Amino acid sequence: MRLLTVLLLCLNLPYELYAQSESDSVKIQKTILDSVYISEVESPRQKPKVLHAEPLFIDLIRDLGARKGEKEWNMGLGITDNNKYDSYAALIEYEFAPVDRLGFEVELPFSFYYPANGNDRNSIPQSRLNSLKLATQYTLLVSDQANTSLALGYIHEFELPSFNQYGKGSLLEGNVFNPFFVAAKRWGSNYHTLIYTGPVIHKPQHQTAKTHWQLNSNFHYMISGTRNFIGLEFNKTFRQNDFDMTIRPQMRVGIADNFMVGIVTGIPIRRENERFSSFIRLIYEPGHKAIRAHHQPIP
Repeated sequence: MRLLTVLLLCLNLPYELYAQSESDSVKIQKTILDSVYISEVESPRQKPKVLHAEPLFIDLIRDLGARKGEKEWNMGLGITDNNKYDSYAALIEYEFAPVDRLGFEVELPFSFYYPANGNDRNSIPQSRLNSLKLATQYTLLVSDQANTSLALGYIHEFELPSFNQYGKGSLLEGNVFNPFFVAAKRWGSNYHTLIYTGPVIHKPQHQTAKTHWQLNSNFHYMISGTRNFIGLEFNKTFRQNDFDMTIRPQMRVGIADNFMVGIVTGIPIRRENERFSSFIRLIYEPGHKAIRAHHQPIP
């Protein structure tokens, strides 16, 4: 009986060694892929920059640690199910970095509303180009040793009237002032966290300004050797005697070297007015060239 056991162990040993070898090979390959892709972003031949996963719904003005000449076009489309109406969102934005670490953005966000459940169109918001949105962001700290970046930014929105009010009054309905702070850290090669926070001050024409605070926390896992990721975005809003949060599961997939698609689902924790939502972001980076090393077989 002991002899039989010894023989079985001996026969099984090559398989176990092979399986262990395969497992080690996969781990080594993933490590190499991660290192290759991270080194593409954090090349020592250029200004310091840490690779971070950028949230898809409340996105950044430009990459943290942006380098001079970087640019990006975004187009977003979304739908939100409300109690009295459905709202459709669309946006076009352009981001660019004129110098290292400094980014600018110009955005045109649109909203279109359609009544639901038999409600009258006059009882719901009116379709509009929401605002002309201008923004800037400067990365204060890039620590490649700690895989951490810190940034300050500012967004200013010039609010516009609904389409049916054009020519009937002032073209400017108000202003939105939004300074913000960003802190991001990558844990190892794949795990990313980011916090985005600041006050939002809304000042309608001839009315008193109102302020609320936003705190957005983000957790992402980036797939080895790619820019693809899955993650969660927690959008939290604090008003006087009120708190709202929407959880946004999301994923980003690279279609080409310079083109990516982001898909987001919105789940509010309380359905006072807003229910489920969905959002898609198309991301085009002119001039972006990915290295090919991570497509080559690894011995």
